[in-house]
Amino acid sequence: MNQREIFLRHVAQTSPAPLALEIVKADCCTLFDASGREYMDLIGGISVANTGHRHPKVISAIQTQLDAYLHVMVYGEFVESPQVQYAQLLTSLLPPSLNAVYFTNSGAEAVEGAMKLAKRVTGRTQIIAFDQSYHGSTQGALSVMGDEYWRNAYRPLLPDVLHLTYNSQAVLDEITNRTACVIAETVQAEAGIMAPDPAWIKALEKKCRETGTLLILDEIQAGFGRTGKLWGFEHFNIVPDILLLGKALGGGMPLGAFIADKQIMDAFTDHPVLGHITTFGGHPVCCAAGMAALKALLEEGWISEVKNKEKLFCSRLHHPAIKAVRSFGLWMAVEFDSFETCKQVIDRCIAEGLLTDWFLFAPNCLRISPPLIISAAQVEKAAGIIIESIP
Repeated sequence: MNQREIFLRHVAQTSPAPLALEIVKADCCTLFDASGREYMDLIGGISVANTGHRHPKVISAIQTQLDAYLHVMVYGEFVESPQVQYAQLLTSLLPPSLNAVYFTNSGAEAVEGAMKLAKRVTGRTQIIAFDQSYHGSTQGALSVMGDEYWRNAYRPLLPDVLHLTYNSQAVLDEITNRTACVIAETVQAEAGIMAPDPAWIKALEKKCRETGTLLILDEIQAGFGRTGKLWGFEHFNIVPDILLLGKALGGGMPLGAFIADKQIMDAFTDHPVLGHITTFGGHPVCCAAGMAALKALLEEGWISEVKNKEKLFCSRLHHPAIKAVRSFGLWMAVEFDSFETCKQVIDRCIAEGLLTDWFLFAPNCLRISPPLIISAAQVEKAAGIIIESIP
């Protein structure tokens, strides 16, 4: 059997039609398959590779940590320098109230921990989430996913979860003194890049403060410069009680985190002790890689270029078949009339060496979320391939 046949037979599948590209190398914005063919990466591992694939500083940090130690003890028991240093760097770049980091293995695990923390701190049970939101696929995260198609197959899920419409007044009316938390993507990703109305999200923060409800903002995709600022919430002059990070957090390695004020986070230390635990969360190699990637992101100036690259993409994506282009930084949804049309464009793009895909709740939209290091010339080329691929 060849590698593809082994993949289909022995690796658990998530869909009946995986892309099944056999990638043997990745570098900067380019993927290489087993035949030597190149693909420009417009997905970035779903907003993971913000600093590109295999940034030299990330590789060096990984190699250095490999020479020191790998896993040594369950999370939170030993002082592990990569965790400590990365937590210090992250909190130095956040508002003062976001000063304690709990590292996890993934974004979904960060969601799980944040929901537990909100219930523990407030003593309440109700969680408000949003239609067409995506927060992960574990059972707790699935409970707040905004689509019944995926939820219904795994019921019963968490009780007392209320799903409402993003950007709606109804949300503000439903937040009460029995609401533990509101969990929202700062910008809805899988809905096809749906940004909040600035006045609405500001009012959402205010209503949470008034009722003692914790505001959890999911920046698992929006964080680390994707929107043109380091953190998406900076666009709206708000501060969450709990911030969720993942994807680009690990610089290509698996890493997630939820961040809150230490007084809130300390609720996990007693009654019960070990109120939230993980074996591999905050793995030292992952933390070393993530810190190197964040430092590169800050030092090499890519965030300041995001808006210009966004404008360049948008200026080139004009065609009668394109219904709309929604963008928020280097993060775009190119809307077509149907999934069938969108899939034709995606397939033709891949055939032309441009890797892209669609959105979970907006399958008629083509995804653009490349590494932030993508050049202007590559933007021009990518946009040209997309236009030429429209039937």
